[in-house]
Amino acid sequence: MRGQLPPGAEDFVEVPFAVPDGVREIAVSYAYERPDMPDGTAGNACDIGLLDADGRFRGWSGGARDSFRVGERDATPGYLPGPIAPGTWRVLLGPYTVAPQGLAYEIHVAVRHAPAIGPGRLPQPAPTAIGPPAPATGRGRSWYRGDCHLHTVHSDGSRTPAEVAAAARAARLDFIVSTEHNTTSAHTAFAAEAGDDLLVLTGEEITTRNGHLLALGTDPGTWFDWRFRARDEGAFARTARDIRRAGGLVVPAHPYGLHLGSQWRFGYEHADAVEVWNGTWTLDDEAALATWDNLLGHRVLPAMGNSDAHREPQVVGLPQTVVLADALERGAILEGLRAGRSWIAESAEVDVAFEAVAEGGERAGIGGTLPAAPGEPVVVTLTVTGVPDPVVRMITDEGQTHLAFTGRVEWRTTSAATAYVRAEVRHAGDGSMAALTNPIRLVNGSTGGGR
Repeated sequence: MRGQLPPGAEDFVEVPFAVPDGVREIAVSYAYERPDMPDGTAGNACDIGLLDADGRFRGWSGGARDSFRVGERDATPGYLPGPIAPGTWRVLLGPYTVAPQGLAYEIHVAVRHAPAIGPGRLPQPAPTAIGPPAPATGRGRSWYRGDCHLHTVHSDGSRTPAEVAAAARAARLDFIVSTEHNTTSAHTAFAAEAGDDLLVLTGEEITTRNGHLLALGTDPGTWFDWRFRARDEGAFARTARDIRRAGGLVVPAHPYGLHLGSQWRFGYEHADAVEVWNGTWTLDDEAALATWDNLLGHRVLPAMGNSDAHREPQVVGLPQTVVLADALERGAILEGLRAGRSWIAESAEVDVAFEAVAEGGERAGIGGTLPAAPGEPVVVTLTVTGVPDPVVRMITDEGQTHLAFTGRVEWRTTSAATAYVRAEVRHAGDGSMAALTNPIRLVNGSTGGGR
Protein backbone atom coordinates (compact mmCIF):
# COMPACT_ATOMS: atom_id res chain seq x y z
CA MET A 1 0.00 0.00 0.00
CA ARG A 2 1.46 3.34 -1.07
CA GLY A 3 0.41 6.89 -0.44
CA GLN A 4 1.48 10.50 -0.11
CA LEU A 5 0.77 12.78 2.83
CA PRO A 6 0.89 16.54 2.19
CA PRO A 7 2.28 19.20 4.53
CA GLY A 8 -0.39 19.97 7.08
CA ALA A 9 -1.76 16.44 7.00
CA GLU A 10 -4.16 15.31 9.71
CA ASP A 11 -2.55 14.14 12.95
CA PHE A 12 -3.59 10.54 12.25
CA VAL A 13 -4.30 8.75 8.99
CA GLU A 14 -5.95 5.32 8.80
CA VAL A 15 -4.89 2.99 5.98
CA PRO A 16 -7.38 0.09 5.66
CA PHE A 17 -6.60 -3.48 4.64
CA ALA A 18 -8.66 -6.66 4.51
CA VAL A 19 -8.12 -9.62 6.84
CA PRO A 20 -9.83 -12.87 5.69
CA ASP A 21 -11.20 -15.52 8.00
CA GLY A 22 -8.75 -17.93 9.61
CA VAL A 23 -5.77 -15.56 9.95
CA ARG A 24 -3.55 -16.27 12.96
CA GLU A 25 -1.00 -13.47 12.61
CA ILE A 26 -0.56 -10.10 10.91
CA ALA A 27 2.89 -8.73 10.07
CA VAL A 28 3.37 -5.08 9.08
CA SER A 29 6.39 -3.15 7.87
CA TYR A 30 6.63 0.36 6.52
CA ALA A 31 9.03 2.91 5.09
CA TYR A 32 8.80 6.54 4.05
CA GLU A 33 10.95 9.11 2.29
CA ARG A 34 13.39 10.95 4.54
CA PRO A 35 14.92 13.70 2.39
CA ASP A 36 17.77 15.82 3.64
CA MET A 37 16.42 19.21 4.68
CA PRO A 38 18.14 22.56 5.21
CA ASP A 39 18.65 23.78 8.76
CA GLY A 40 15.42 25.08 10.28
CA THR A 41 13.10 23.10 7.99
CA ALA A 42 11.31 20.06 9.37
CA GLY A 43 11.83 16.78 7.56
CA ASN A 44 9.61 13.70 7.57
CA ALA A 45 8.83 11.70 10.70
CA CYS A 46 5.95 9.25 10.78
CA ASP A 47 4.72 7.05 13.65
CA ILE A 48 2.76 3.82 13.27
CA GLY A 49 0.19 1.69 15.09
CA LEU A 50 -2.67 -0.74 14.46
CA LEU A 51 -6.47 -0.87 14.88
CA ASP A 52 -8.44 -4.12 14.53
CA ALA A 53 -11.64 -4.84 12.62
CA ASP A 54 -13.75 -3.42 15.46
CA GLY A 55 -11.68 -0.24 15.62
CA ARG A 56 -10.02 -1.32 18.85
CA PHE A 57 -6.45 -0.40 19.66
CA ARG A 58 -3.99 -3.25 19.03
CA GLY A 59 -0.70 -1.43 19.47
CA TRP A 60 1.55 1.54 18.85
CA SER A 61 5.30 1.79 18.35
CA GLY A 62 5.55 5.46 17.40
CA GLY A 63 8.73 5.91 15.43
CA ALA A 64 10.68 3.28 17.36
CA ARG A 65 10.13 0.39 14.90
CA ASP A 66 9.76 -0.10 11.17
CA SER A 67 7.99 -3.46 11.51
CA PHE A 68 5.80 -5.38 13.94
CA ARG A 69 3.53 -8.39 14.15
CA VAL A 70 0.36 -9.21 16.06
CA GLY A 71 -0.67 -12.82 16.64
CA GLU A 72 -3.19 -14.73 18.66
CA ARG A 73 -0.65 -15.76 21.28
CA ASP A 74 2.14 -13.21 21.12
CA ALA A 75 3.05 -9.88 19.58
CA THR A 76 5.92 -7.44 19.12
CA PRO A 77 6.47 -5.31 22.25
CA GLY A 78 4.09 -2.36 22.05
CA TYR A 79 1.34 -4.50 20.49
CA LEU A 80 -1.38 -6.66 22.00
CA PRO A 81 -1.87 -10.35 21.16
CA GLY A 82 -5.36 -11.76 20.85
CA PRO A 83 -7.99 -12.97 18.37
CA ILE A 84 -7.50 -11.96 14.74
CA ALA A 85 -11.07 -11.23 13.68
CA PRO A 86 -11.84 -11.05 9.95
CA GLY A 87 -12.78 -7.70 8.49
CA THR A 88 -11.19 -4.35 7.73
CA TRP A 89 -8.19 -3.60 9.90
CA ARG A 90 -6.32 -0.29 9.75
CA VAL A 91 -2.71 0.73 9.94
CA LEU A 92 -2.63 3.97 11.92
CA LEU A 93 -0.07 6.49 10.66
CA GLY A 94 0.90 9.51 12.72
CA PRO A 95 2.77 12.03 10.55
CA TYR A 96 4.71 13.83 13.27
CA THR A 97 6.34 16.26 10.86
CA VAL A 98 5.97 16.50 7.06
CA ALA A 99 8.56 18.02 4.74
CA PRO A 100 7.47 20.73 2.25
CA GLN A 101 7.49 18.18 -0.60
CA GLY A 102 5.22 15.81 1.32
CA LEU A 103 5.71 12.37 2.86
CA ALA A 104 5.59 9.37 0.54
CA TYR A 105 5.03 6.08 2.38
CA GLU A 106 4.86 2.38 1.58
CA ILE A 107 3.26 -0.24 3.86
CA HIS A 108 3.61 -4.00 3.50
CA VAL A 109 1.07 -6.24 5.26
CA ALA A 110 1.32 -10.03 5.41
CA VAL A 111 -1.53 -12.13 6.82
CA ARG A 112 -0.63 -15.63 7.93
CA HIS A 113 -2.86 -18.58 8.67
CA ALA A 114 -0.17 -20.00 10.97
CA PRO A 115 2.50 -17.92 12.75
CA ALA A 116 6.00 -18.16 11.35
CA ILE A 117 8.32 -20.40 13.38
CA GLY A 118 12.02 -19.66 13.38
CA PRO A 119 14.88 -18.54 15.58
CA GLY A 120 13.46 -16.70 18.54
CA ARG A 121 9.89 -17.55 17.49
CA LEU A 122 9.02 -20.48 19.74
CA PRO A 123 5.29 -20.91 20.39
CA GLN A 124 4.17 -18.85 23.38
CA PRO A 125 1.39 -19.56 25.87
CA ALA A 126 -1.86 -17.72 25.35
CA PRO A 127 -1.97 -14.35 27.13
CA THR A 128 -3.61 -14.39 30.54
CA ALA A 129 -5.77 -11.77 32.19
CA ILE A 130 -3.86 -9.21 34.24
CA GLY A 131 -4.93 -8.95 37.85
CA PRO A 132 -4.45 -5.98 40.17
CA PRO A 133 -0.90 -5.38 41.38
CA ALA A 134 -0.16 -7.41 44.49
CA PRO A 135 0.96 -5.44 47.56
CA ALA A 136 4.65 -5.67 48.42
CA THR A 137 5.79 -6.44 51.95
CA GLY A 138 6.55 -2.85 52.93
CA ARG A 139 7.21 -1.38 56.38
CA GLY A 140 3.74 -0.29 57.44
CA ARG A 141 3.32 3.49 57.56
CA SER A 142 6.60 4.73 56.19
CA TRP A 143 8.33 6.73 53.48
CA TYR A 144 8.50 4.78 50.20
CA ARG A 145 10.64 5.67 47.20
CA GLY A 146 9.40 5.30 43.65
CA ASP A 147 9.95 6.18 39.99
CA CYS A 148 6.65 6.79 38.22
CA HIS A 149 7.83 7.48 34.65
CA LEU A 150 9.71 4.69 32.86
CA HIS A 151 10.03 3.27 29.34
CA THR A 152 11.11 -0.09 27.93
CA VAL A 153 11.25 -1.87 24.58
CA HIS A 154 7.45 -1.76 24.68
CA SER A 155 7.64 1.85 23.45
CA ASP A 156 10.79 3.83 22.64
CA GLY A 157 13.10 2.51 25.35
CA SER A 158 15.88 -0.03 24.97
CA ARG A 159 15.68 -1.79 28.35
CA THR A 160 13.45 -4.79 28.95
CA PRO A 161 10.96 -4.78 31.85
CA ALA A 162 13.29 -7.19 33.66
CA GLU A 163 16.21 -4.78 33.23
CA VAL A 164 14.13 -1.84 34.48
CA ALA A 165 13.04 -3.82 37.55
CA ALA A 166 16.66 -4.78 38.25
CA ALA A 167 17.72 -1.14 37.93
CA ALA A 168 14.92 -0.09 40.30
CA ARG A 169 16.09 -2.58 42.90
CA ALA A 170 19.68 -1.39 42.48
CA ALA A 171 18.47 2.18 43.08
CA ARG A 172 16.76 0.99 46.29
CA LEU A 173 13.29 1.89 45.05
CA ASP A 174 10.18 0.46 46.66
CA PHE A 175 7.80 0.95 43.70
CA ILE A 176 7.76 1.77 40.01
CA VAL A 177 5.07 2.56 37.43
CA SER A 178 4.99 1.26 33.85
CA THR A 179 4.30 4.26 31.57
CA GLU A 180 4.86 3.36 27.93
CA HIS A 181 3.86 5.81 25.21
CA ASN A 182 0.23 5.14 24.20
CA THR A 183 0.25 1.39 24.87
CA THR A 184 -0.36 -1.05 27.70
CA SER A 185 1.54 -4.01 26.29
CA ALA A 186 4.19 -3.88 29.03
CA HIS A 187 1.65 -4.44 31.80
CA THR A 188 1.71 -8.21 31.42
CA ALA A 189 5.50 -8.30 31.13
CA PHE A 190 5.97 -6.24 34.28
CA ALA A 191 3.68 -8.47 36.32
CA ALA A 192 6.47 -11.06 36.45
CA GLU A 193 8.94 -8.50 37.83
CA ALA A 194 7.02 -7.54 40.98
CA GLY A 195 7.98 -9.08 44.30
CA ASP A 196 7.84 -8.64 48.04
CA ASP A 197 10.54 -5.98 47.69
CA LEU A 198 9.14 -4.10 44.67
CA LEU A 199 5.60 -2.91 43.97
CA VAL A 200 4.89 -2.55 40.24
CA LEU A 201 1.97 -0.32 39.25
CA THR A 202 0.63 0.12 35.74
CA GLY A 203 -0.14 3.21 33.69
CA GLU A 204 0.49 4.97 30.40
CA GLU A 205 2.16 8.08 29.03
CA ILE A 206 -0.59 9.63 26.93
CA THR A 207 1.51 11.34 24.29
CA THR A 208 -0.58 14.03 22.61
CA ARG A 209 0.63 16.68 20.18
CA ASN A 210 0.17 19.33 22.88
CA GLY A 211 1.89 17.68 25.83
CA HIS A 212 2.40 14.37 27.59
CA LEU A 213 0.17 13.09 30.39
CA LEU A 214 0.98 10.34 32.88
CA ALA A 215 -1.90 8.07 33.88
CA LEU A 216 -0.43 6.59 37.08
CA GLY A 217 -1.57 3.49 38.94
CA THR A 218 -4.51 2.70 36.68
CA ASP A 219 -6.17 -0.71 36.48
CA PRO A 220 -3.85 -3.09 34.58
CA GLY A 221 -4.70 -3.36 30.89
CA THR A 222 -6.62 -0.07 30.80
CA TRP A 223 -5.73 1.93 27.69
CA PHE A 224 -6.29 5.66 27.11
CA ASP A 225 -6.57 7.27 23.68
CA TRP A 226 -4.00 9.97 23.01
CA ARG A 227 -5.48 11.34 19.76
CA PHE A 228 -6.60 14.80 20.91
CA ARG A 229 -5.25 18.33 21.21
CA ALA A 230 -5.76 21.23 23.60
CA ARG A 231 -8.15 22.82 21.10
CA ASP A 232 -10.50 19.81 21.34
CA GLU A 233 -13.04 21.09 23.84
CA GLY A 234 -13.41 18.89 26.91
CA ALA A 235 -10.94 16.24 25.72
CA PHE A 236 -8.52 16.62 28.63
CA ALA A 237 -11.36 16.71 31.17
CA ARG A 238 -12.84 13.50 29.75
CA THR A 239 -9.46 11.78 29.76
CA ALA A 240 -8.86 12.86 33.35
CA ARG A 241 -12.24 11.40 34.36
CA ASP A 242 -11.41 8.14 32.59
CA ILE A 243 -8.05 7.91 34.38
CA ARG A 244 -9.68 8.42 37.77
CA ARG A 245 -12.40 5.87 36.98
CA ALA A 246 -9.57 3.42 36.36
CA GLY A 247 -8.18 4.21 39.81
CA GLY A 248 -5.28 6.37 38.65
CA LEU A 249 -3.74 9.81 39.04
CA VAL A 250 -3.62 12.52 36.35
CA VAL A 251 -0.08 13.95 36.11
CA PRO A 252 1.20 16.26 33.33
CA ALA A 253 4.77 15.25 32.48
CA HIS A 254 7.79 17.51 31.77
CA PRO A 255 5.64 20.61 31.07
CA TYR A 256 8.53 22.40 29.34
CA GLY A 257 9.97 19.41 27.49
CA LEU A 258 12.29 20.28 24.63
CA HIS A 259 10.92 17.87 22.03
CA LEU A 260 8.23 18.83 19.53
CA GLY A 261 4.79 18.32 21.02
CA SER A 262 6.02 17.73 24.57
CA GLN A 263 5.18 21.16 26.07
CA TRP A 264 2.06 21.05 28.25
CA ARG A 265 -0.79 23.17 26.76
CA PHE A 266 -3.88 21.90 28.62
CA GLY A 267 -3.62 23.79 31.91
CA TYR A 268 -3.73 22.19 35.34
CA GLU A 269 -7.39 22.36 36.34
CA HIS A 270 -7.89 18.60 35.98
CA ALA A 271 -4.47 17.48 37.22
CA ASP A 272 -3.83 15.58 40.46
CA ALA A 273 -0.09 16.39 40.51
CA VAL A 274 2.58 17.67 38.14
CA GLU A 275 6.00 16.33 37.22
CA VAL A 276 8.32 19.26 37.95
CA TRP A 277 11.58 17.28 37.86
CA ASN A 278 12.27 14.98 34.90
CA GLY A 279 15.63 13.19 34.72
CA THR A 280 18.83 15.16 35.24
CA TRP A 281 18.06 18.67 36.53
CA THR A 282 17.99 21.18 33.65
CA LEU A 283 16.56 24.57 32.74
CA ASP A 284 13.22 23.10 31.67
CA ASP A 285 12.86 21.72 35.20
CA GLU A 286 13.53 25.22 36.56
CA ALA A 287 10.68 26.49 34.37
CA ALA A 288 8.35 23.73 35.56
CA LEU A 289 9.27 24.47 39.18
CA ALA A 290 8.46 28.17 38.75
CA THR A 291 5.11 27.41 37.12
CA TRP A 292 4.19 24.98 39.89
CA ASP A 293 5.17 27.45 42.60
CA ASN A 294 2.93 30.08 41.02
CA LEU A 295 0.00 27.68 41.29
CA LEU A 296 0.50 27.00 45.00
CA GLY A 297 -1.01 30.29 46.08
CA HIS A 298 -4.50 29.24 45.03
CA ARG A 299 -4.64 25.44 44.84
CA VAL A 300 -3.08 22.26 46.19
CA LEU A 301 -1.17 20.58 43.38
CA PRO A 302 1.56 18.18 44.52
CA ALA A 303 4.90 18.04 42.73
CA MET A 304 6.52 14.82 41.56
CA GLY A 305 9.90 13.85 40.15
CA ASN A 306 10.68 10.89 37.89
CA SER A 307 13.53 9.67 35.74
CA ASP A 308 11.71 9.16 32.42
CA ALA A 309 14.56 6.71 31.80
CA HIS A 310 14.61 5.09 28.35
CA ARG A 311 18.08 3.57 28.04
CA GLU A 312 21.63 3.62 29.35
CA PRO A 313 23.14 5.84 30.68
CA GLN A 314 19.84 7.34 31.92
CA VAL A 315 19.49 6.38 35.59
CA VAL A 316 16.35 4.74 36.93
CA GLY A 317 15.48 6.60 40.13
CA LEU A 318 17.08 9.92 39.12
CA PRO A 319 15.05 11.56 40.49
CA GLN A 320 12.61 9.64 42.69
CA THR A 321 9.45 10.60 44.55
CA VAL A 322 9.43 9.71 48.25
CA VAL A 323 5.88 9.28 49.58
CA LEU A 324 4.49 8.77 53.07
CA ALA A 325 2.00 5.90 52.81
CA ASP A 326 0.27 3.50 55.20
CA ALA A 327 1.47 0.47 53.24
CA LEU A 328 3.40 -0.49 50.12
CA GLU A 329 0.27 -1.10 48.07
CA ARG A 330 -1.45 0.67 45.21
CA GLY A 331 -4.20 2.52 47.09
CA ALA A 332 -1.96 3.77 49.88
CA ILE A 333 0.81 4.95 47.53
CA LEU A 334 -1.62 6.81 45.25
CA GLU A 335 -3.42 8.39 48.22
CA GLY A 336 -0.11 9.69 49.58
CA LEU A 337 0.88 11.12 46.20
CA ARG A 338 -2.54 12.74 45.72
CA ALA A 339 -2.33 14.35 49.16
CA GLY A 340 1.16 15.73 48.52
CA ARG A 341 2.74 13.80 51.38
CA SER A 342 5.86 13.46 49.28
CA TRP A 343 9.18 14.98 48.38
CA ILE A 344 11.68 14.45 45.57
CA ALA A 345 15.28 13.23 45.84
CA GLU A 346 18.05 12.78 43.31
CA SER A 347 18.88 9.35 44.81
CA ALA A 348 18.30 7.05 47.76
CA GLU A 349 21.43 8.56 49.35
CA VAL A 350 19.46 11.72 50.09
CA ASP A 351 17.14 11.92 53.10
CA VAL A 352 15.01 14.84 54.25
CA ALA A 353 12.90 15.60 57.32
CA PHE A 354 10.70 18.71 57.12
CA GLU A 355 8.23 19.84 59.78
CA ALA A 356 6.41 22.89 61.12
CA VAL A 357 5.57 23.11 64.84
CA ALA A 358 3.32 25.73 66.46
CA GLU A 359 4.10 27.12 69.89
CA GLY A 360 1.03 25.31 71.22
CA GLY A 361 2.51 21.96 70.23
CA GLU A 362 0.58 21.22 67.04
CA ARG A 363 2.74 20.03 64.16
CA ALA A 364 2.48 19.27 60.46
CA GLY A 365 4.75 17.52 58.01
CA ILE A 366 5.14 17.57 54.24
CA GLY A 367 1.75 17.86 52.58
CA GLY A 368 0.07 18.75 55.87
CA THR A 369 -1.79 21.82 57.14
CA LEU A 370 -0.92 23.57 60.40
CA PRO A 371 -3.61 25.78 61.98
CA ALA A 372 -2.19 28.45 64.24
CA ALA A 373 -3.38 31.71 65.74
CA PRO A 374 -2.26 34.69 63.62
CA GLY A 375 0.49 35.73 66.03
CA GLU A 376 1.44 32.28 67.30
CA PRO A 377 5.11 31.48 66.63
CA VAL A 378 5.77 28.58 64.25
CA VAL A 379 9.17 26.89 63.92
CA VAL A 380 9.95 25.25 60.59
CA THR A 381 12.77 22.69 60.69
CA LEU A 382 14.58 20.99 57.82
CA THR A 383 17.19 18.26 58.23
CA VAL A 384 18.95 16.89 55.16
CA THR A 385 21.58 14.16 54.83
CA GLY A 386 23.41 12.74 51.84
CA VAL A 387 24.11 16.11 50.17
CA PRO A 388 27.64 17.46 50.61
CA ASP A 389 27.73 21.26 51.03
CA PRO A 390 23.96 21.75 50.72
CA VAL A 391 22.34 25.06 49.85
CA VAL A 392 18.95 25.17 51.58
CA ARG A 393 16.20 27.56 50.50
CA MET A 394 12.91 28.10 52.33
CA ILE A 395 10.27 29.22 49.82
CA THR A 396 6.91 30.73 50.83
CA ASP A 397 4.09 32.50 49.02
CA GLU A 398 6.32 35.61 49.18
CA GLY A 399 9.31 33.87 47.59
CA GLN A 400 12.64 32.90 49.14
CA THR A 401 12.51 33.86 52.81
CA HIS A 402 15.52 32.00 54.18
CA LEU A 403 18.85 30.77 52.81
CA ALA A 404 21.30 28.52 54.64
CA PHE A 405 24.40 26.45 53.91
CA THR A 406 24.01 23.66 56.44
CA GLY A 407 22.22 20.34 56.72
CA ARG A 408 19.95 21.47 59.57
CA VAL A 409 17.91 24.66 59.36
CA GLU A 410 15.39 26.31 61.69
CA TRP A 411 13.25 29.20 60.53
CA ARG A 412 10.55 31.06 62.44
CA THR A 413 7.33 32.52 61.10
CA THR A 414 3.58 32.83 61.79
CA SER A 415 0.45 31.86 59.89
CA ALA A 416 -0.24 35.58 59.40
CA ALA A 417 3.05 35.99 57.53
CA THR A 418 3.21 32.69 55.66
CA ALA A 419 0.54 30.82 53.67
CA TYR A 420 2.81 27.89 52.84
CA VAL A 421 6.45 26.91 53.11
CA ARG A 422 8.42 24.43 51.06
CA ALA A 423 12.12 23.57 50.95
CA GLU A 424 14.72 23.17 48.22
CA VAL A 425 18.15 21.60 48.69
CA ARG A 426 20.64 22.38 45.95
CA HIS A 427 24.27 21.55 45.27
CA ALA A 428 26.65 24.37 46.11
CA GLY A 429 28.71 24.01 42.95
CA ASP A 430 26.29 24.17 40.02
CA GLY A 431 23.00 24.96 41.76
CA SER A 432 21.36 21.76 40.56
CA MET A 433 18.59 20.27 42.67
CA ALA A 434 19.31 17.54 45.22
CA ALA A 435 15.93 17.48 46.97
CA LEU A 436 12.63 19.33 46.82
CA THR A 437 9.62 19.11 49.13
CA ASN A 438 5.93 19.66 48.71
CA PRO A 439 4.65 22.50 50.90
CA ILE A 440 3.38 22.63 54.44
CA ARG A 441 0.40 25.00 54.61
CA LEU A 442 -0.19 27.39 57.48
CA VAL A 443 -3.72 28.62 58.14
CA ASN A 444 -5.11 31.12 60.61
CA GLY A 445 -7.13 29.32 63.27
CA SER A 446 -7.07 27.81 66.70
CA THR A 447 -4.56 25.04 67.32
CA GLY A 448 -5.76 21.48 66.98
CA GLY A 449 -6.04 19.48 63.79
CA GLY A 450 -2.50 19.79 62.47
CA ARG A 451 -1.23 16.77 60.54
